[in-house]
Amino acid sequence: MDFLNNPLLREVIRIALLEDLGSGDITTRSIISAGSNSNARIIAKEPFVFAGMPFVHEVFRMLGGVEIKGIASEGAVVKGGDIMAQLSGRTATLLEGERVALNILQRVSGIATKTREFVDKVAGLDVSISDTRKTAPGLRLLDKYGVSIGGGKNHRFGLYDGVLIKDNHIAAAGGVKKAVELARKAHHLLKIEVEVSDFDELDEALAAGADVIMLDNMTIEDMKKAVGITNKRALLEASGNVGLENVRAIAETGVDIISIGALTHSVKAADISMKIG
Repeated sequence: MDFLNNPLLREVIRIALLEDLGSGDITTRSIISAGSNSNARIIAKEPFVFAGMPFVHEVFRMLGGVEIKGIASEGAVVKGGDIMAQLSGRTATLLEGERVALNILQRVSGIATKTREFVDKVAGLDVSISDTRKTAPGLRLLDKYGVSIGGGKNHRFGLYDGVLIKDNHIAAAGGVKKAVELARKAHHLLKIEVEVSDFDELDEALAAGADVIMLDNMTIEDMKKAVGITNKRALLEASGNVGLENVRAIAETGVDIISIGALTHSVKAADISMKIG
């Protein structure tokens, strides 16, 4: 995924600025003269994995009149009090872009930080930590970027770029085998992933030639058994009820991928401020 050249990025930031600025910043217009210039710093108020600065550049590029000097690199671990960037330019523009810029940095850094925690938990094991489509509506580009900076892998971006047959597809199609066959016929060049919840469905998915099989909410023991049954005939993805307390045990079953909705759907924002002066 080319995050920084994706046309969605400009649209996301355009909407965020429109949402916040509307017809204009009435407070700033009342207090700050048009010719005023200032310096500002973006400062960490706690430790976290820093991510999202390219999006901040885009915020102020759209607004104009501000220069940014990056100090912390993407993916760096910062601590409270660290200065991550210096900004200079029109005071009004700094104030107009402050909240949108910080909202983005706080969310993306929070996602990168949470992802890094999961990645560190499975260090040394041959498994990938992956995101899902459980992202904030309209912010998927930013959310998945945060996962990648944190060391995770991106699952499909949307419904259009990967075949993933889930329980409702299976029910509507009349079974795992039928669903896989129909998907293979329609998209013979793409890998086919199918979700299974028991060993009968696992056997059916393997017989149908699925490339990736998602083990939905299986116990640790059942995942171990599934790895043995599969015997490398397909990639296995563990999904459901994954937390920091059990992710290593899940990884040790031998699955290839662990997908975690909590990386993006319930993230804690990093604490970041911007100070003028």
